[in-house]
Amino acid sequence: MEQHAFPMPHANRILVPEGSVTVVQLHEVQNCDAWKRALRNKCKDYRYYEIVEETLECGFEHHYLLLEDASGNVRAIQPVFFVQQNLVEGVPGKIRSIVDGIRKIFPRLLTMRVLMVGCGAGTGDLGACDGKDDPWVADALQASLRTYARRKKASLVVFKDFPANYRSALETLVSNAYARIPSMPMTRLPLPYANWDEYFGTLSKATRKDLRRKFRKAERAPKIQMEVMNDVTPLVDEIYPLYLAVHERSPLKFETLTKDYFRTVAQRMPERARFFIWRQNTKIVVFSFCLVCGDAIYDECIGLDYGVALDLHLYFYTLRGIISWSLQQGLKYYYSNPLNYEPKLHLDCELVPLDLYVMHTSPLLNPIFRRVIKYLGPTRHDPVLRKFPNADQL
Repeated sequence: MEQHAFPMPHANRILVPEGSVTVVQLHEVQNCDAWKRALRNKCKDYRYYEIVEETLECGFEHHYLLLEDASGNVRAIQPVFFVQQNLVEGVPGKIRSIVDGIRKIFPRLLTMRVLMVGCGAGTGDLGACDGKDDPWVADALQASLRTYARRKKASLVVFKDFPANYRSALETLVSNAYARIPSMPMTRLPLPYANWDEYFGTLSKATRKDLRRKFRKAERAPKIQMEVMNDVTPLVDEIYPLYLAVHERSPLKFETLTKDYFRTVAQRMPERARFFIWRQNTKIVVFSFCLVCGDAIYDECIGLDYGVALDLHLYFYTLRGIISWSLQQGLKYYYSNPLNYEPKLHLDCELVPLDLYVMHTSPLLNPIFRRVIKYLGPTRHDPVLRKFPNADQL
């Protein structure tokens, strides 16, 4: 275990039965060995969190919680951030219309200052220095976050997009005033195939027919060529408008990535960053940014030139390219980010549940809030999700 070597102001420390939780800034932990150990086995490790804080311009207020046991040993460093959050973001239909109408009179209705636990651009993880300490970390956070949030005038505490494998460790939250609701899930495609053709042969007849038609249309157009690179810095001015074009069409917007984000990920995480670039007549018409970690590839975001992308069905073109490349590299799993579930269903992907743990900081309001928030959960309004074979795991 590591003991910290820098002074901790009393005002930034919260005592808990397990030890203490101290609020620090990034520069205070960057040279701390515990910071590198806290997320070292995660695809998005400590480098990624540093990149997100340094490059995103979303109004996030980043902090880090130093968790020590009673002996002063650092057991975890947990990234957190504050944000003004619209609680009905992505909620369609009647509920959204009613809220939008009321907001003409009360503009801040259901918009709150929120203490988020996890990552501003991606799924959340507990920052335990030893994975065996996840339950200890969860207990310490449960005992401290309401106090910390109220000090900082936040109305909600949210554990953002935590994978389902944390459910056991985070059960202490559900037992202590938090509501667990499903977030929009990722999807996963196992890759036990020798090549694309073998995988393609496992799809339904209707899906194969539809994909052949889409690919033929793209192949009749001027040739599209794919390139894979680690560093996209020379091309960032070309790909960034394509990212923004897709981002602006998304019904759910939380973070907006920046040019510096793409440049910095490429420079600091070169062994994981992969940029797939498709050109037509030397012009970039599609790109996809992925992270490779262990035996899996994570498709983080896509950019499309809508002048040709819809007509040539280039989304499916990218999937074929990435999956083919992944099979050549011997990777075993392809993960994709939330949303756009219809094609993923037909491509035999499975859902990867992500959870939100939510608590109102007012003990009086929280029992009511726990009931109401379940009706605002984003997955309630996507009918395609129910069609996946493992939808019951959400």
